[in-house]
Amino acid sequence: MTTNEFTMLSLDDNPPSKSTIKKAPLATLPSLWNTREFYFYYICFAVVVPYMIYVGYRLGDANKPKYTRFEPLLSDGWIFGRKVDNSDNQYAGFRNNLPTLTILALVYLSVSHLFTFLVPMSYNTRRNNSAILYRAYFFLPASLVTISVIHGTNLIKILAIVFASFGIGRLTRGSLWNPLLTWCFNLGILFLNDMYKGYKFASILGPQFAWLDSHSGIMPRWHILFNFVMLRLISYNMDYYWQCKAPRPSNQIDDITDEGEITDKERITTPCIPSDYNFMYFLTFVFYLPLYLCGPIVTFNDFISQLRYPSSKITARVVALYAFRLVCVILVMELTLHYIYVVAISKAMAWDGDTPFELSMIGYFNLLIIWMKLLIPWRFFRLWALADGIWPEENMIRCMSNNFSAQRFWKSWHRSFNRWTIRYIFVPLGGSKYMMFNMWVVFTFVALWHDIEMKLLAWGWLICLFLLPELLATRIFTFQKYGKKPYYRFVCGVGAVFNIMMMMAANLVGFSIGLDGLKDMVSGIFQTSEGFMFLLIASVCMYVGAQVMFEIRESEKRRGDPRWKM
Repeated sequence: MTTNEFTMLSLDDNPPSKSTIKKAPLATLPSLWNTREFYFYYICFAVVVPYMIYVGYRLGDANKPKYTRFEPLLSDGWIFGRKVDNSDNQYAGFRNNLPTLTILALVYLSVSHLFTFLVPMSYNTRRNNSAILYRAYFFLPASLVTISVIHGTNLIKILAIVFASFGIGRLTRGSLWNPLLTWCFNLGILFLNDMYKGYKFASILGPQFAWLDSHSGIMPRWHILFNFVMLRLISYNMDYYWQCKAPRPSNQIDDITDEGEITDKERITTPCIPSDYNFMYFLTFVFYLPLYLCGPIVTFNDFISQLRYPSSKITARVVALYAFRLVCVILVMELTLHYIYVVAISKAMAWDGDTPFELSMIGYFNLLIIWMKLLIPWRFFRLWALADGIWPEENMIRCMSNNFSAQRFWKSWHRSFNRWTIRYIFVPLGGSKYMMFNMWVVFTFVALWHDIEMKLLAWGWLICLFLLPELLATRIFTFQKYGKKPYYRFVCGVGAVFNIMMMMAANLVGFSIGLDGLKDMVSGIFQTSEGFMFLLIASVCMYVGAQVMFEIRESEKRRGDPRWKM
């Protein structure tokens, strides 16, 4: 999806060195949790949230006449005899194959850890930057064998594209031709993949090779997943380009005695030694199985750094707790799909005659399901990588409903992709100095990367359009200047309501009901006095939610949690 989608201020153009960083205590405001104002907010939550869930459930009532319009999209469920709304093709593909994926992950991890036990030298590299990364000799064959089963003979097409991209990087090295040709080639492949739907051997090589097209594996649509491979191809070539521009000596020893001294940012920005940019490690990075299908996204520098200096953040307790959280969110998703049928309702456009509040609940619960349908696969594959000793970025930092700022929203949604766009698009184009221009380039790429269709371009451009007022407001109406004014929090709350409405509209256009569906919903809300009254009440509820979100951020700031910036 997403998504996604960029962190405009998460990485500085010129980050300070460790020696220049001075930690100063953060200025915080007094807690509001035990005030009469917030007791009123708690009552609002206790009444409104359960009622929202009830209305979402009532929309799928089997006794309603419209039920017959979306009932064919429902499937037999397993919770108390309820039907399940498994009509979203993207999530259905993951949900239906979850048992197979789980078995595959367990078999892979068992062999991977056995290999590590038998070849302990794969971890004995802390004092020797040029040591061979032996784990790559398991990762690459295991990945290629599995992917050949997944994509069948289509692996030949994937390897041809991968080899060509590698050749561009190696031939052009540190010249400007490297980023130029790398981007042109990969964007061209993105459009060609969409235009020819993955190509056919018969059309490329001749009818005598048509037999190859009949052995296309269990997932013939390889070009859909190739978007993630494309990001890794660009990452390798760009990291290699920057290494050639500012080479790191092969005999340079990292200033570490404890792994904890290597930050995530240093893993990304510090070039590997020249010999690490070889073909073997390149293929290992591109096809690393736990992250191959849908990420999270790791840069080449980060991946090689973790092979050489494994992250100390990965412990058995961390992996077990993360697995438990994944099981919990899967169960929440199952309950939602068994009791709230808004995806099927949206697909059948069975909302005529619904009240403005019911229309808004169709939109809201659609967005909530979109959030969960992305969260679950990303967490599954991240869990697989964590159990294998690789620490990818967490893609979803916050719940979808805990966002009031369009800027901050993109910091916590598909975060690994956000950071990728910052490193390889936003900063090279001038960073925050040219933000008003860069964000249009970034979101146009993000929209095309997800899928080449008009509604996603509309989504990307709407995001940029809706970001402009917030960018201007935050530069003019600053906390430093107005933070102590009694009206400051009220004005911010009103701005947050506007932001929330705009974010919901943009994401409904891009990833759910499209422009036509949004027009129907908006007209249904604004054409009656009842709709205007609902809009007023909904705005008050969103204002209450925004004030609670403000206090959540302030609480995080008090305890030093870096998420307060997101």
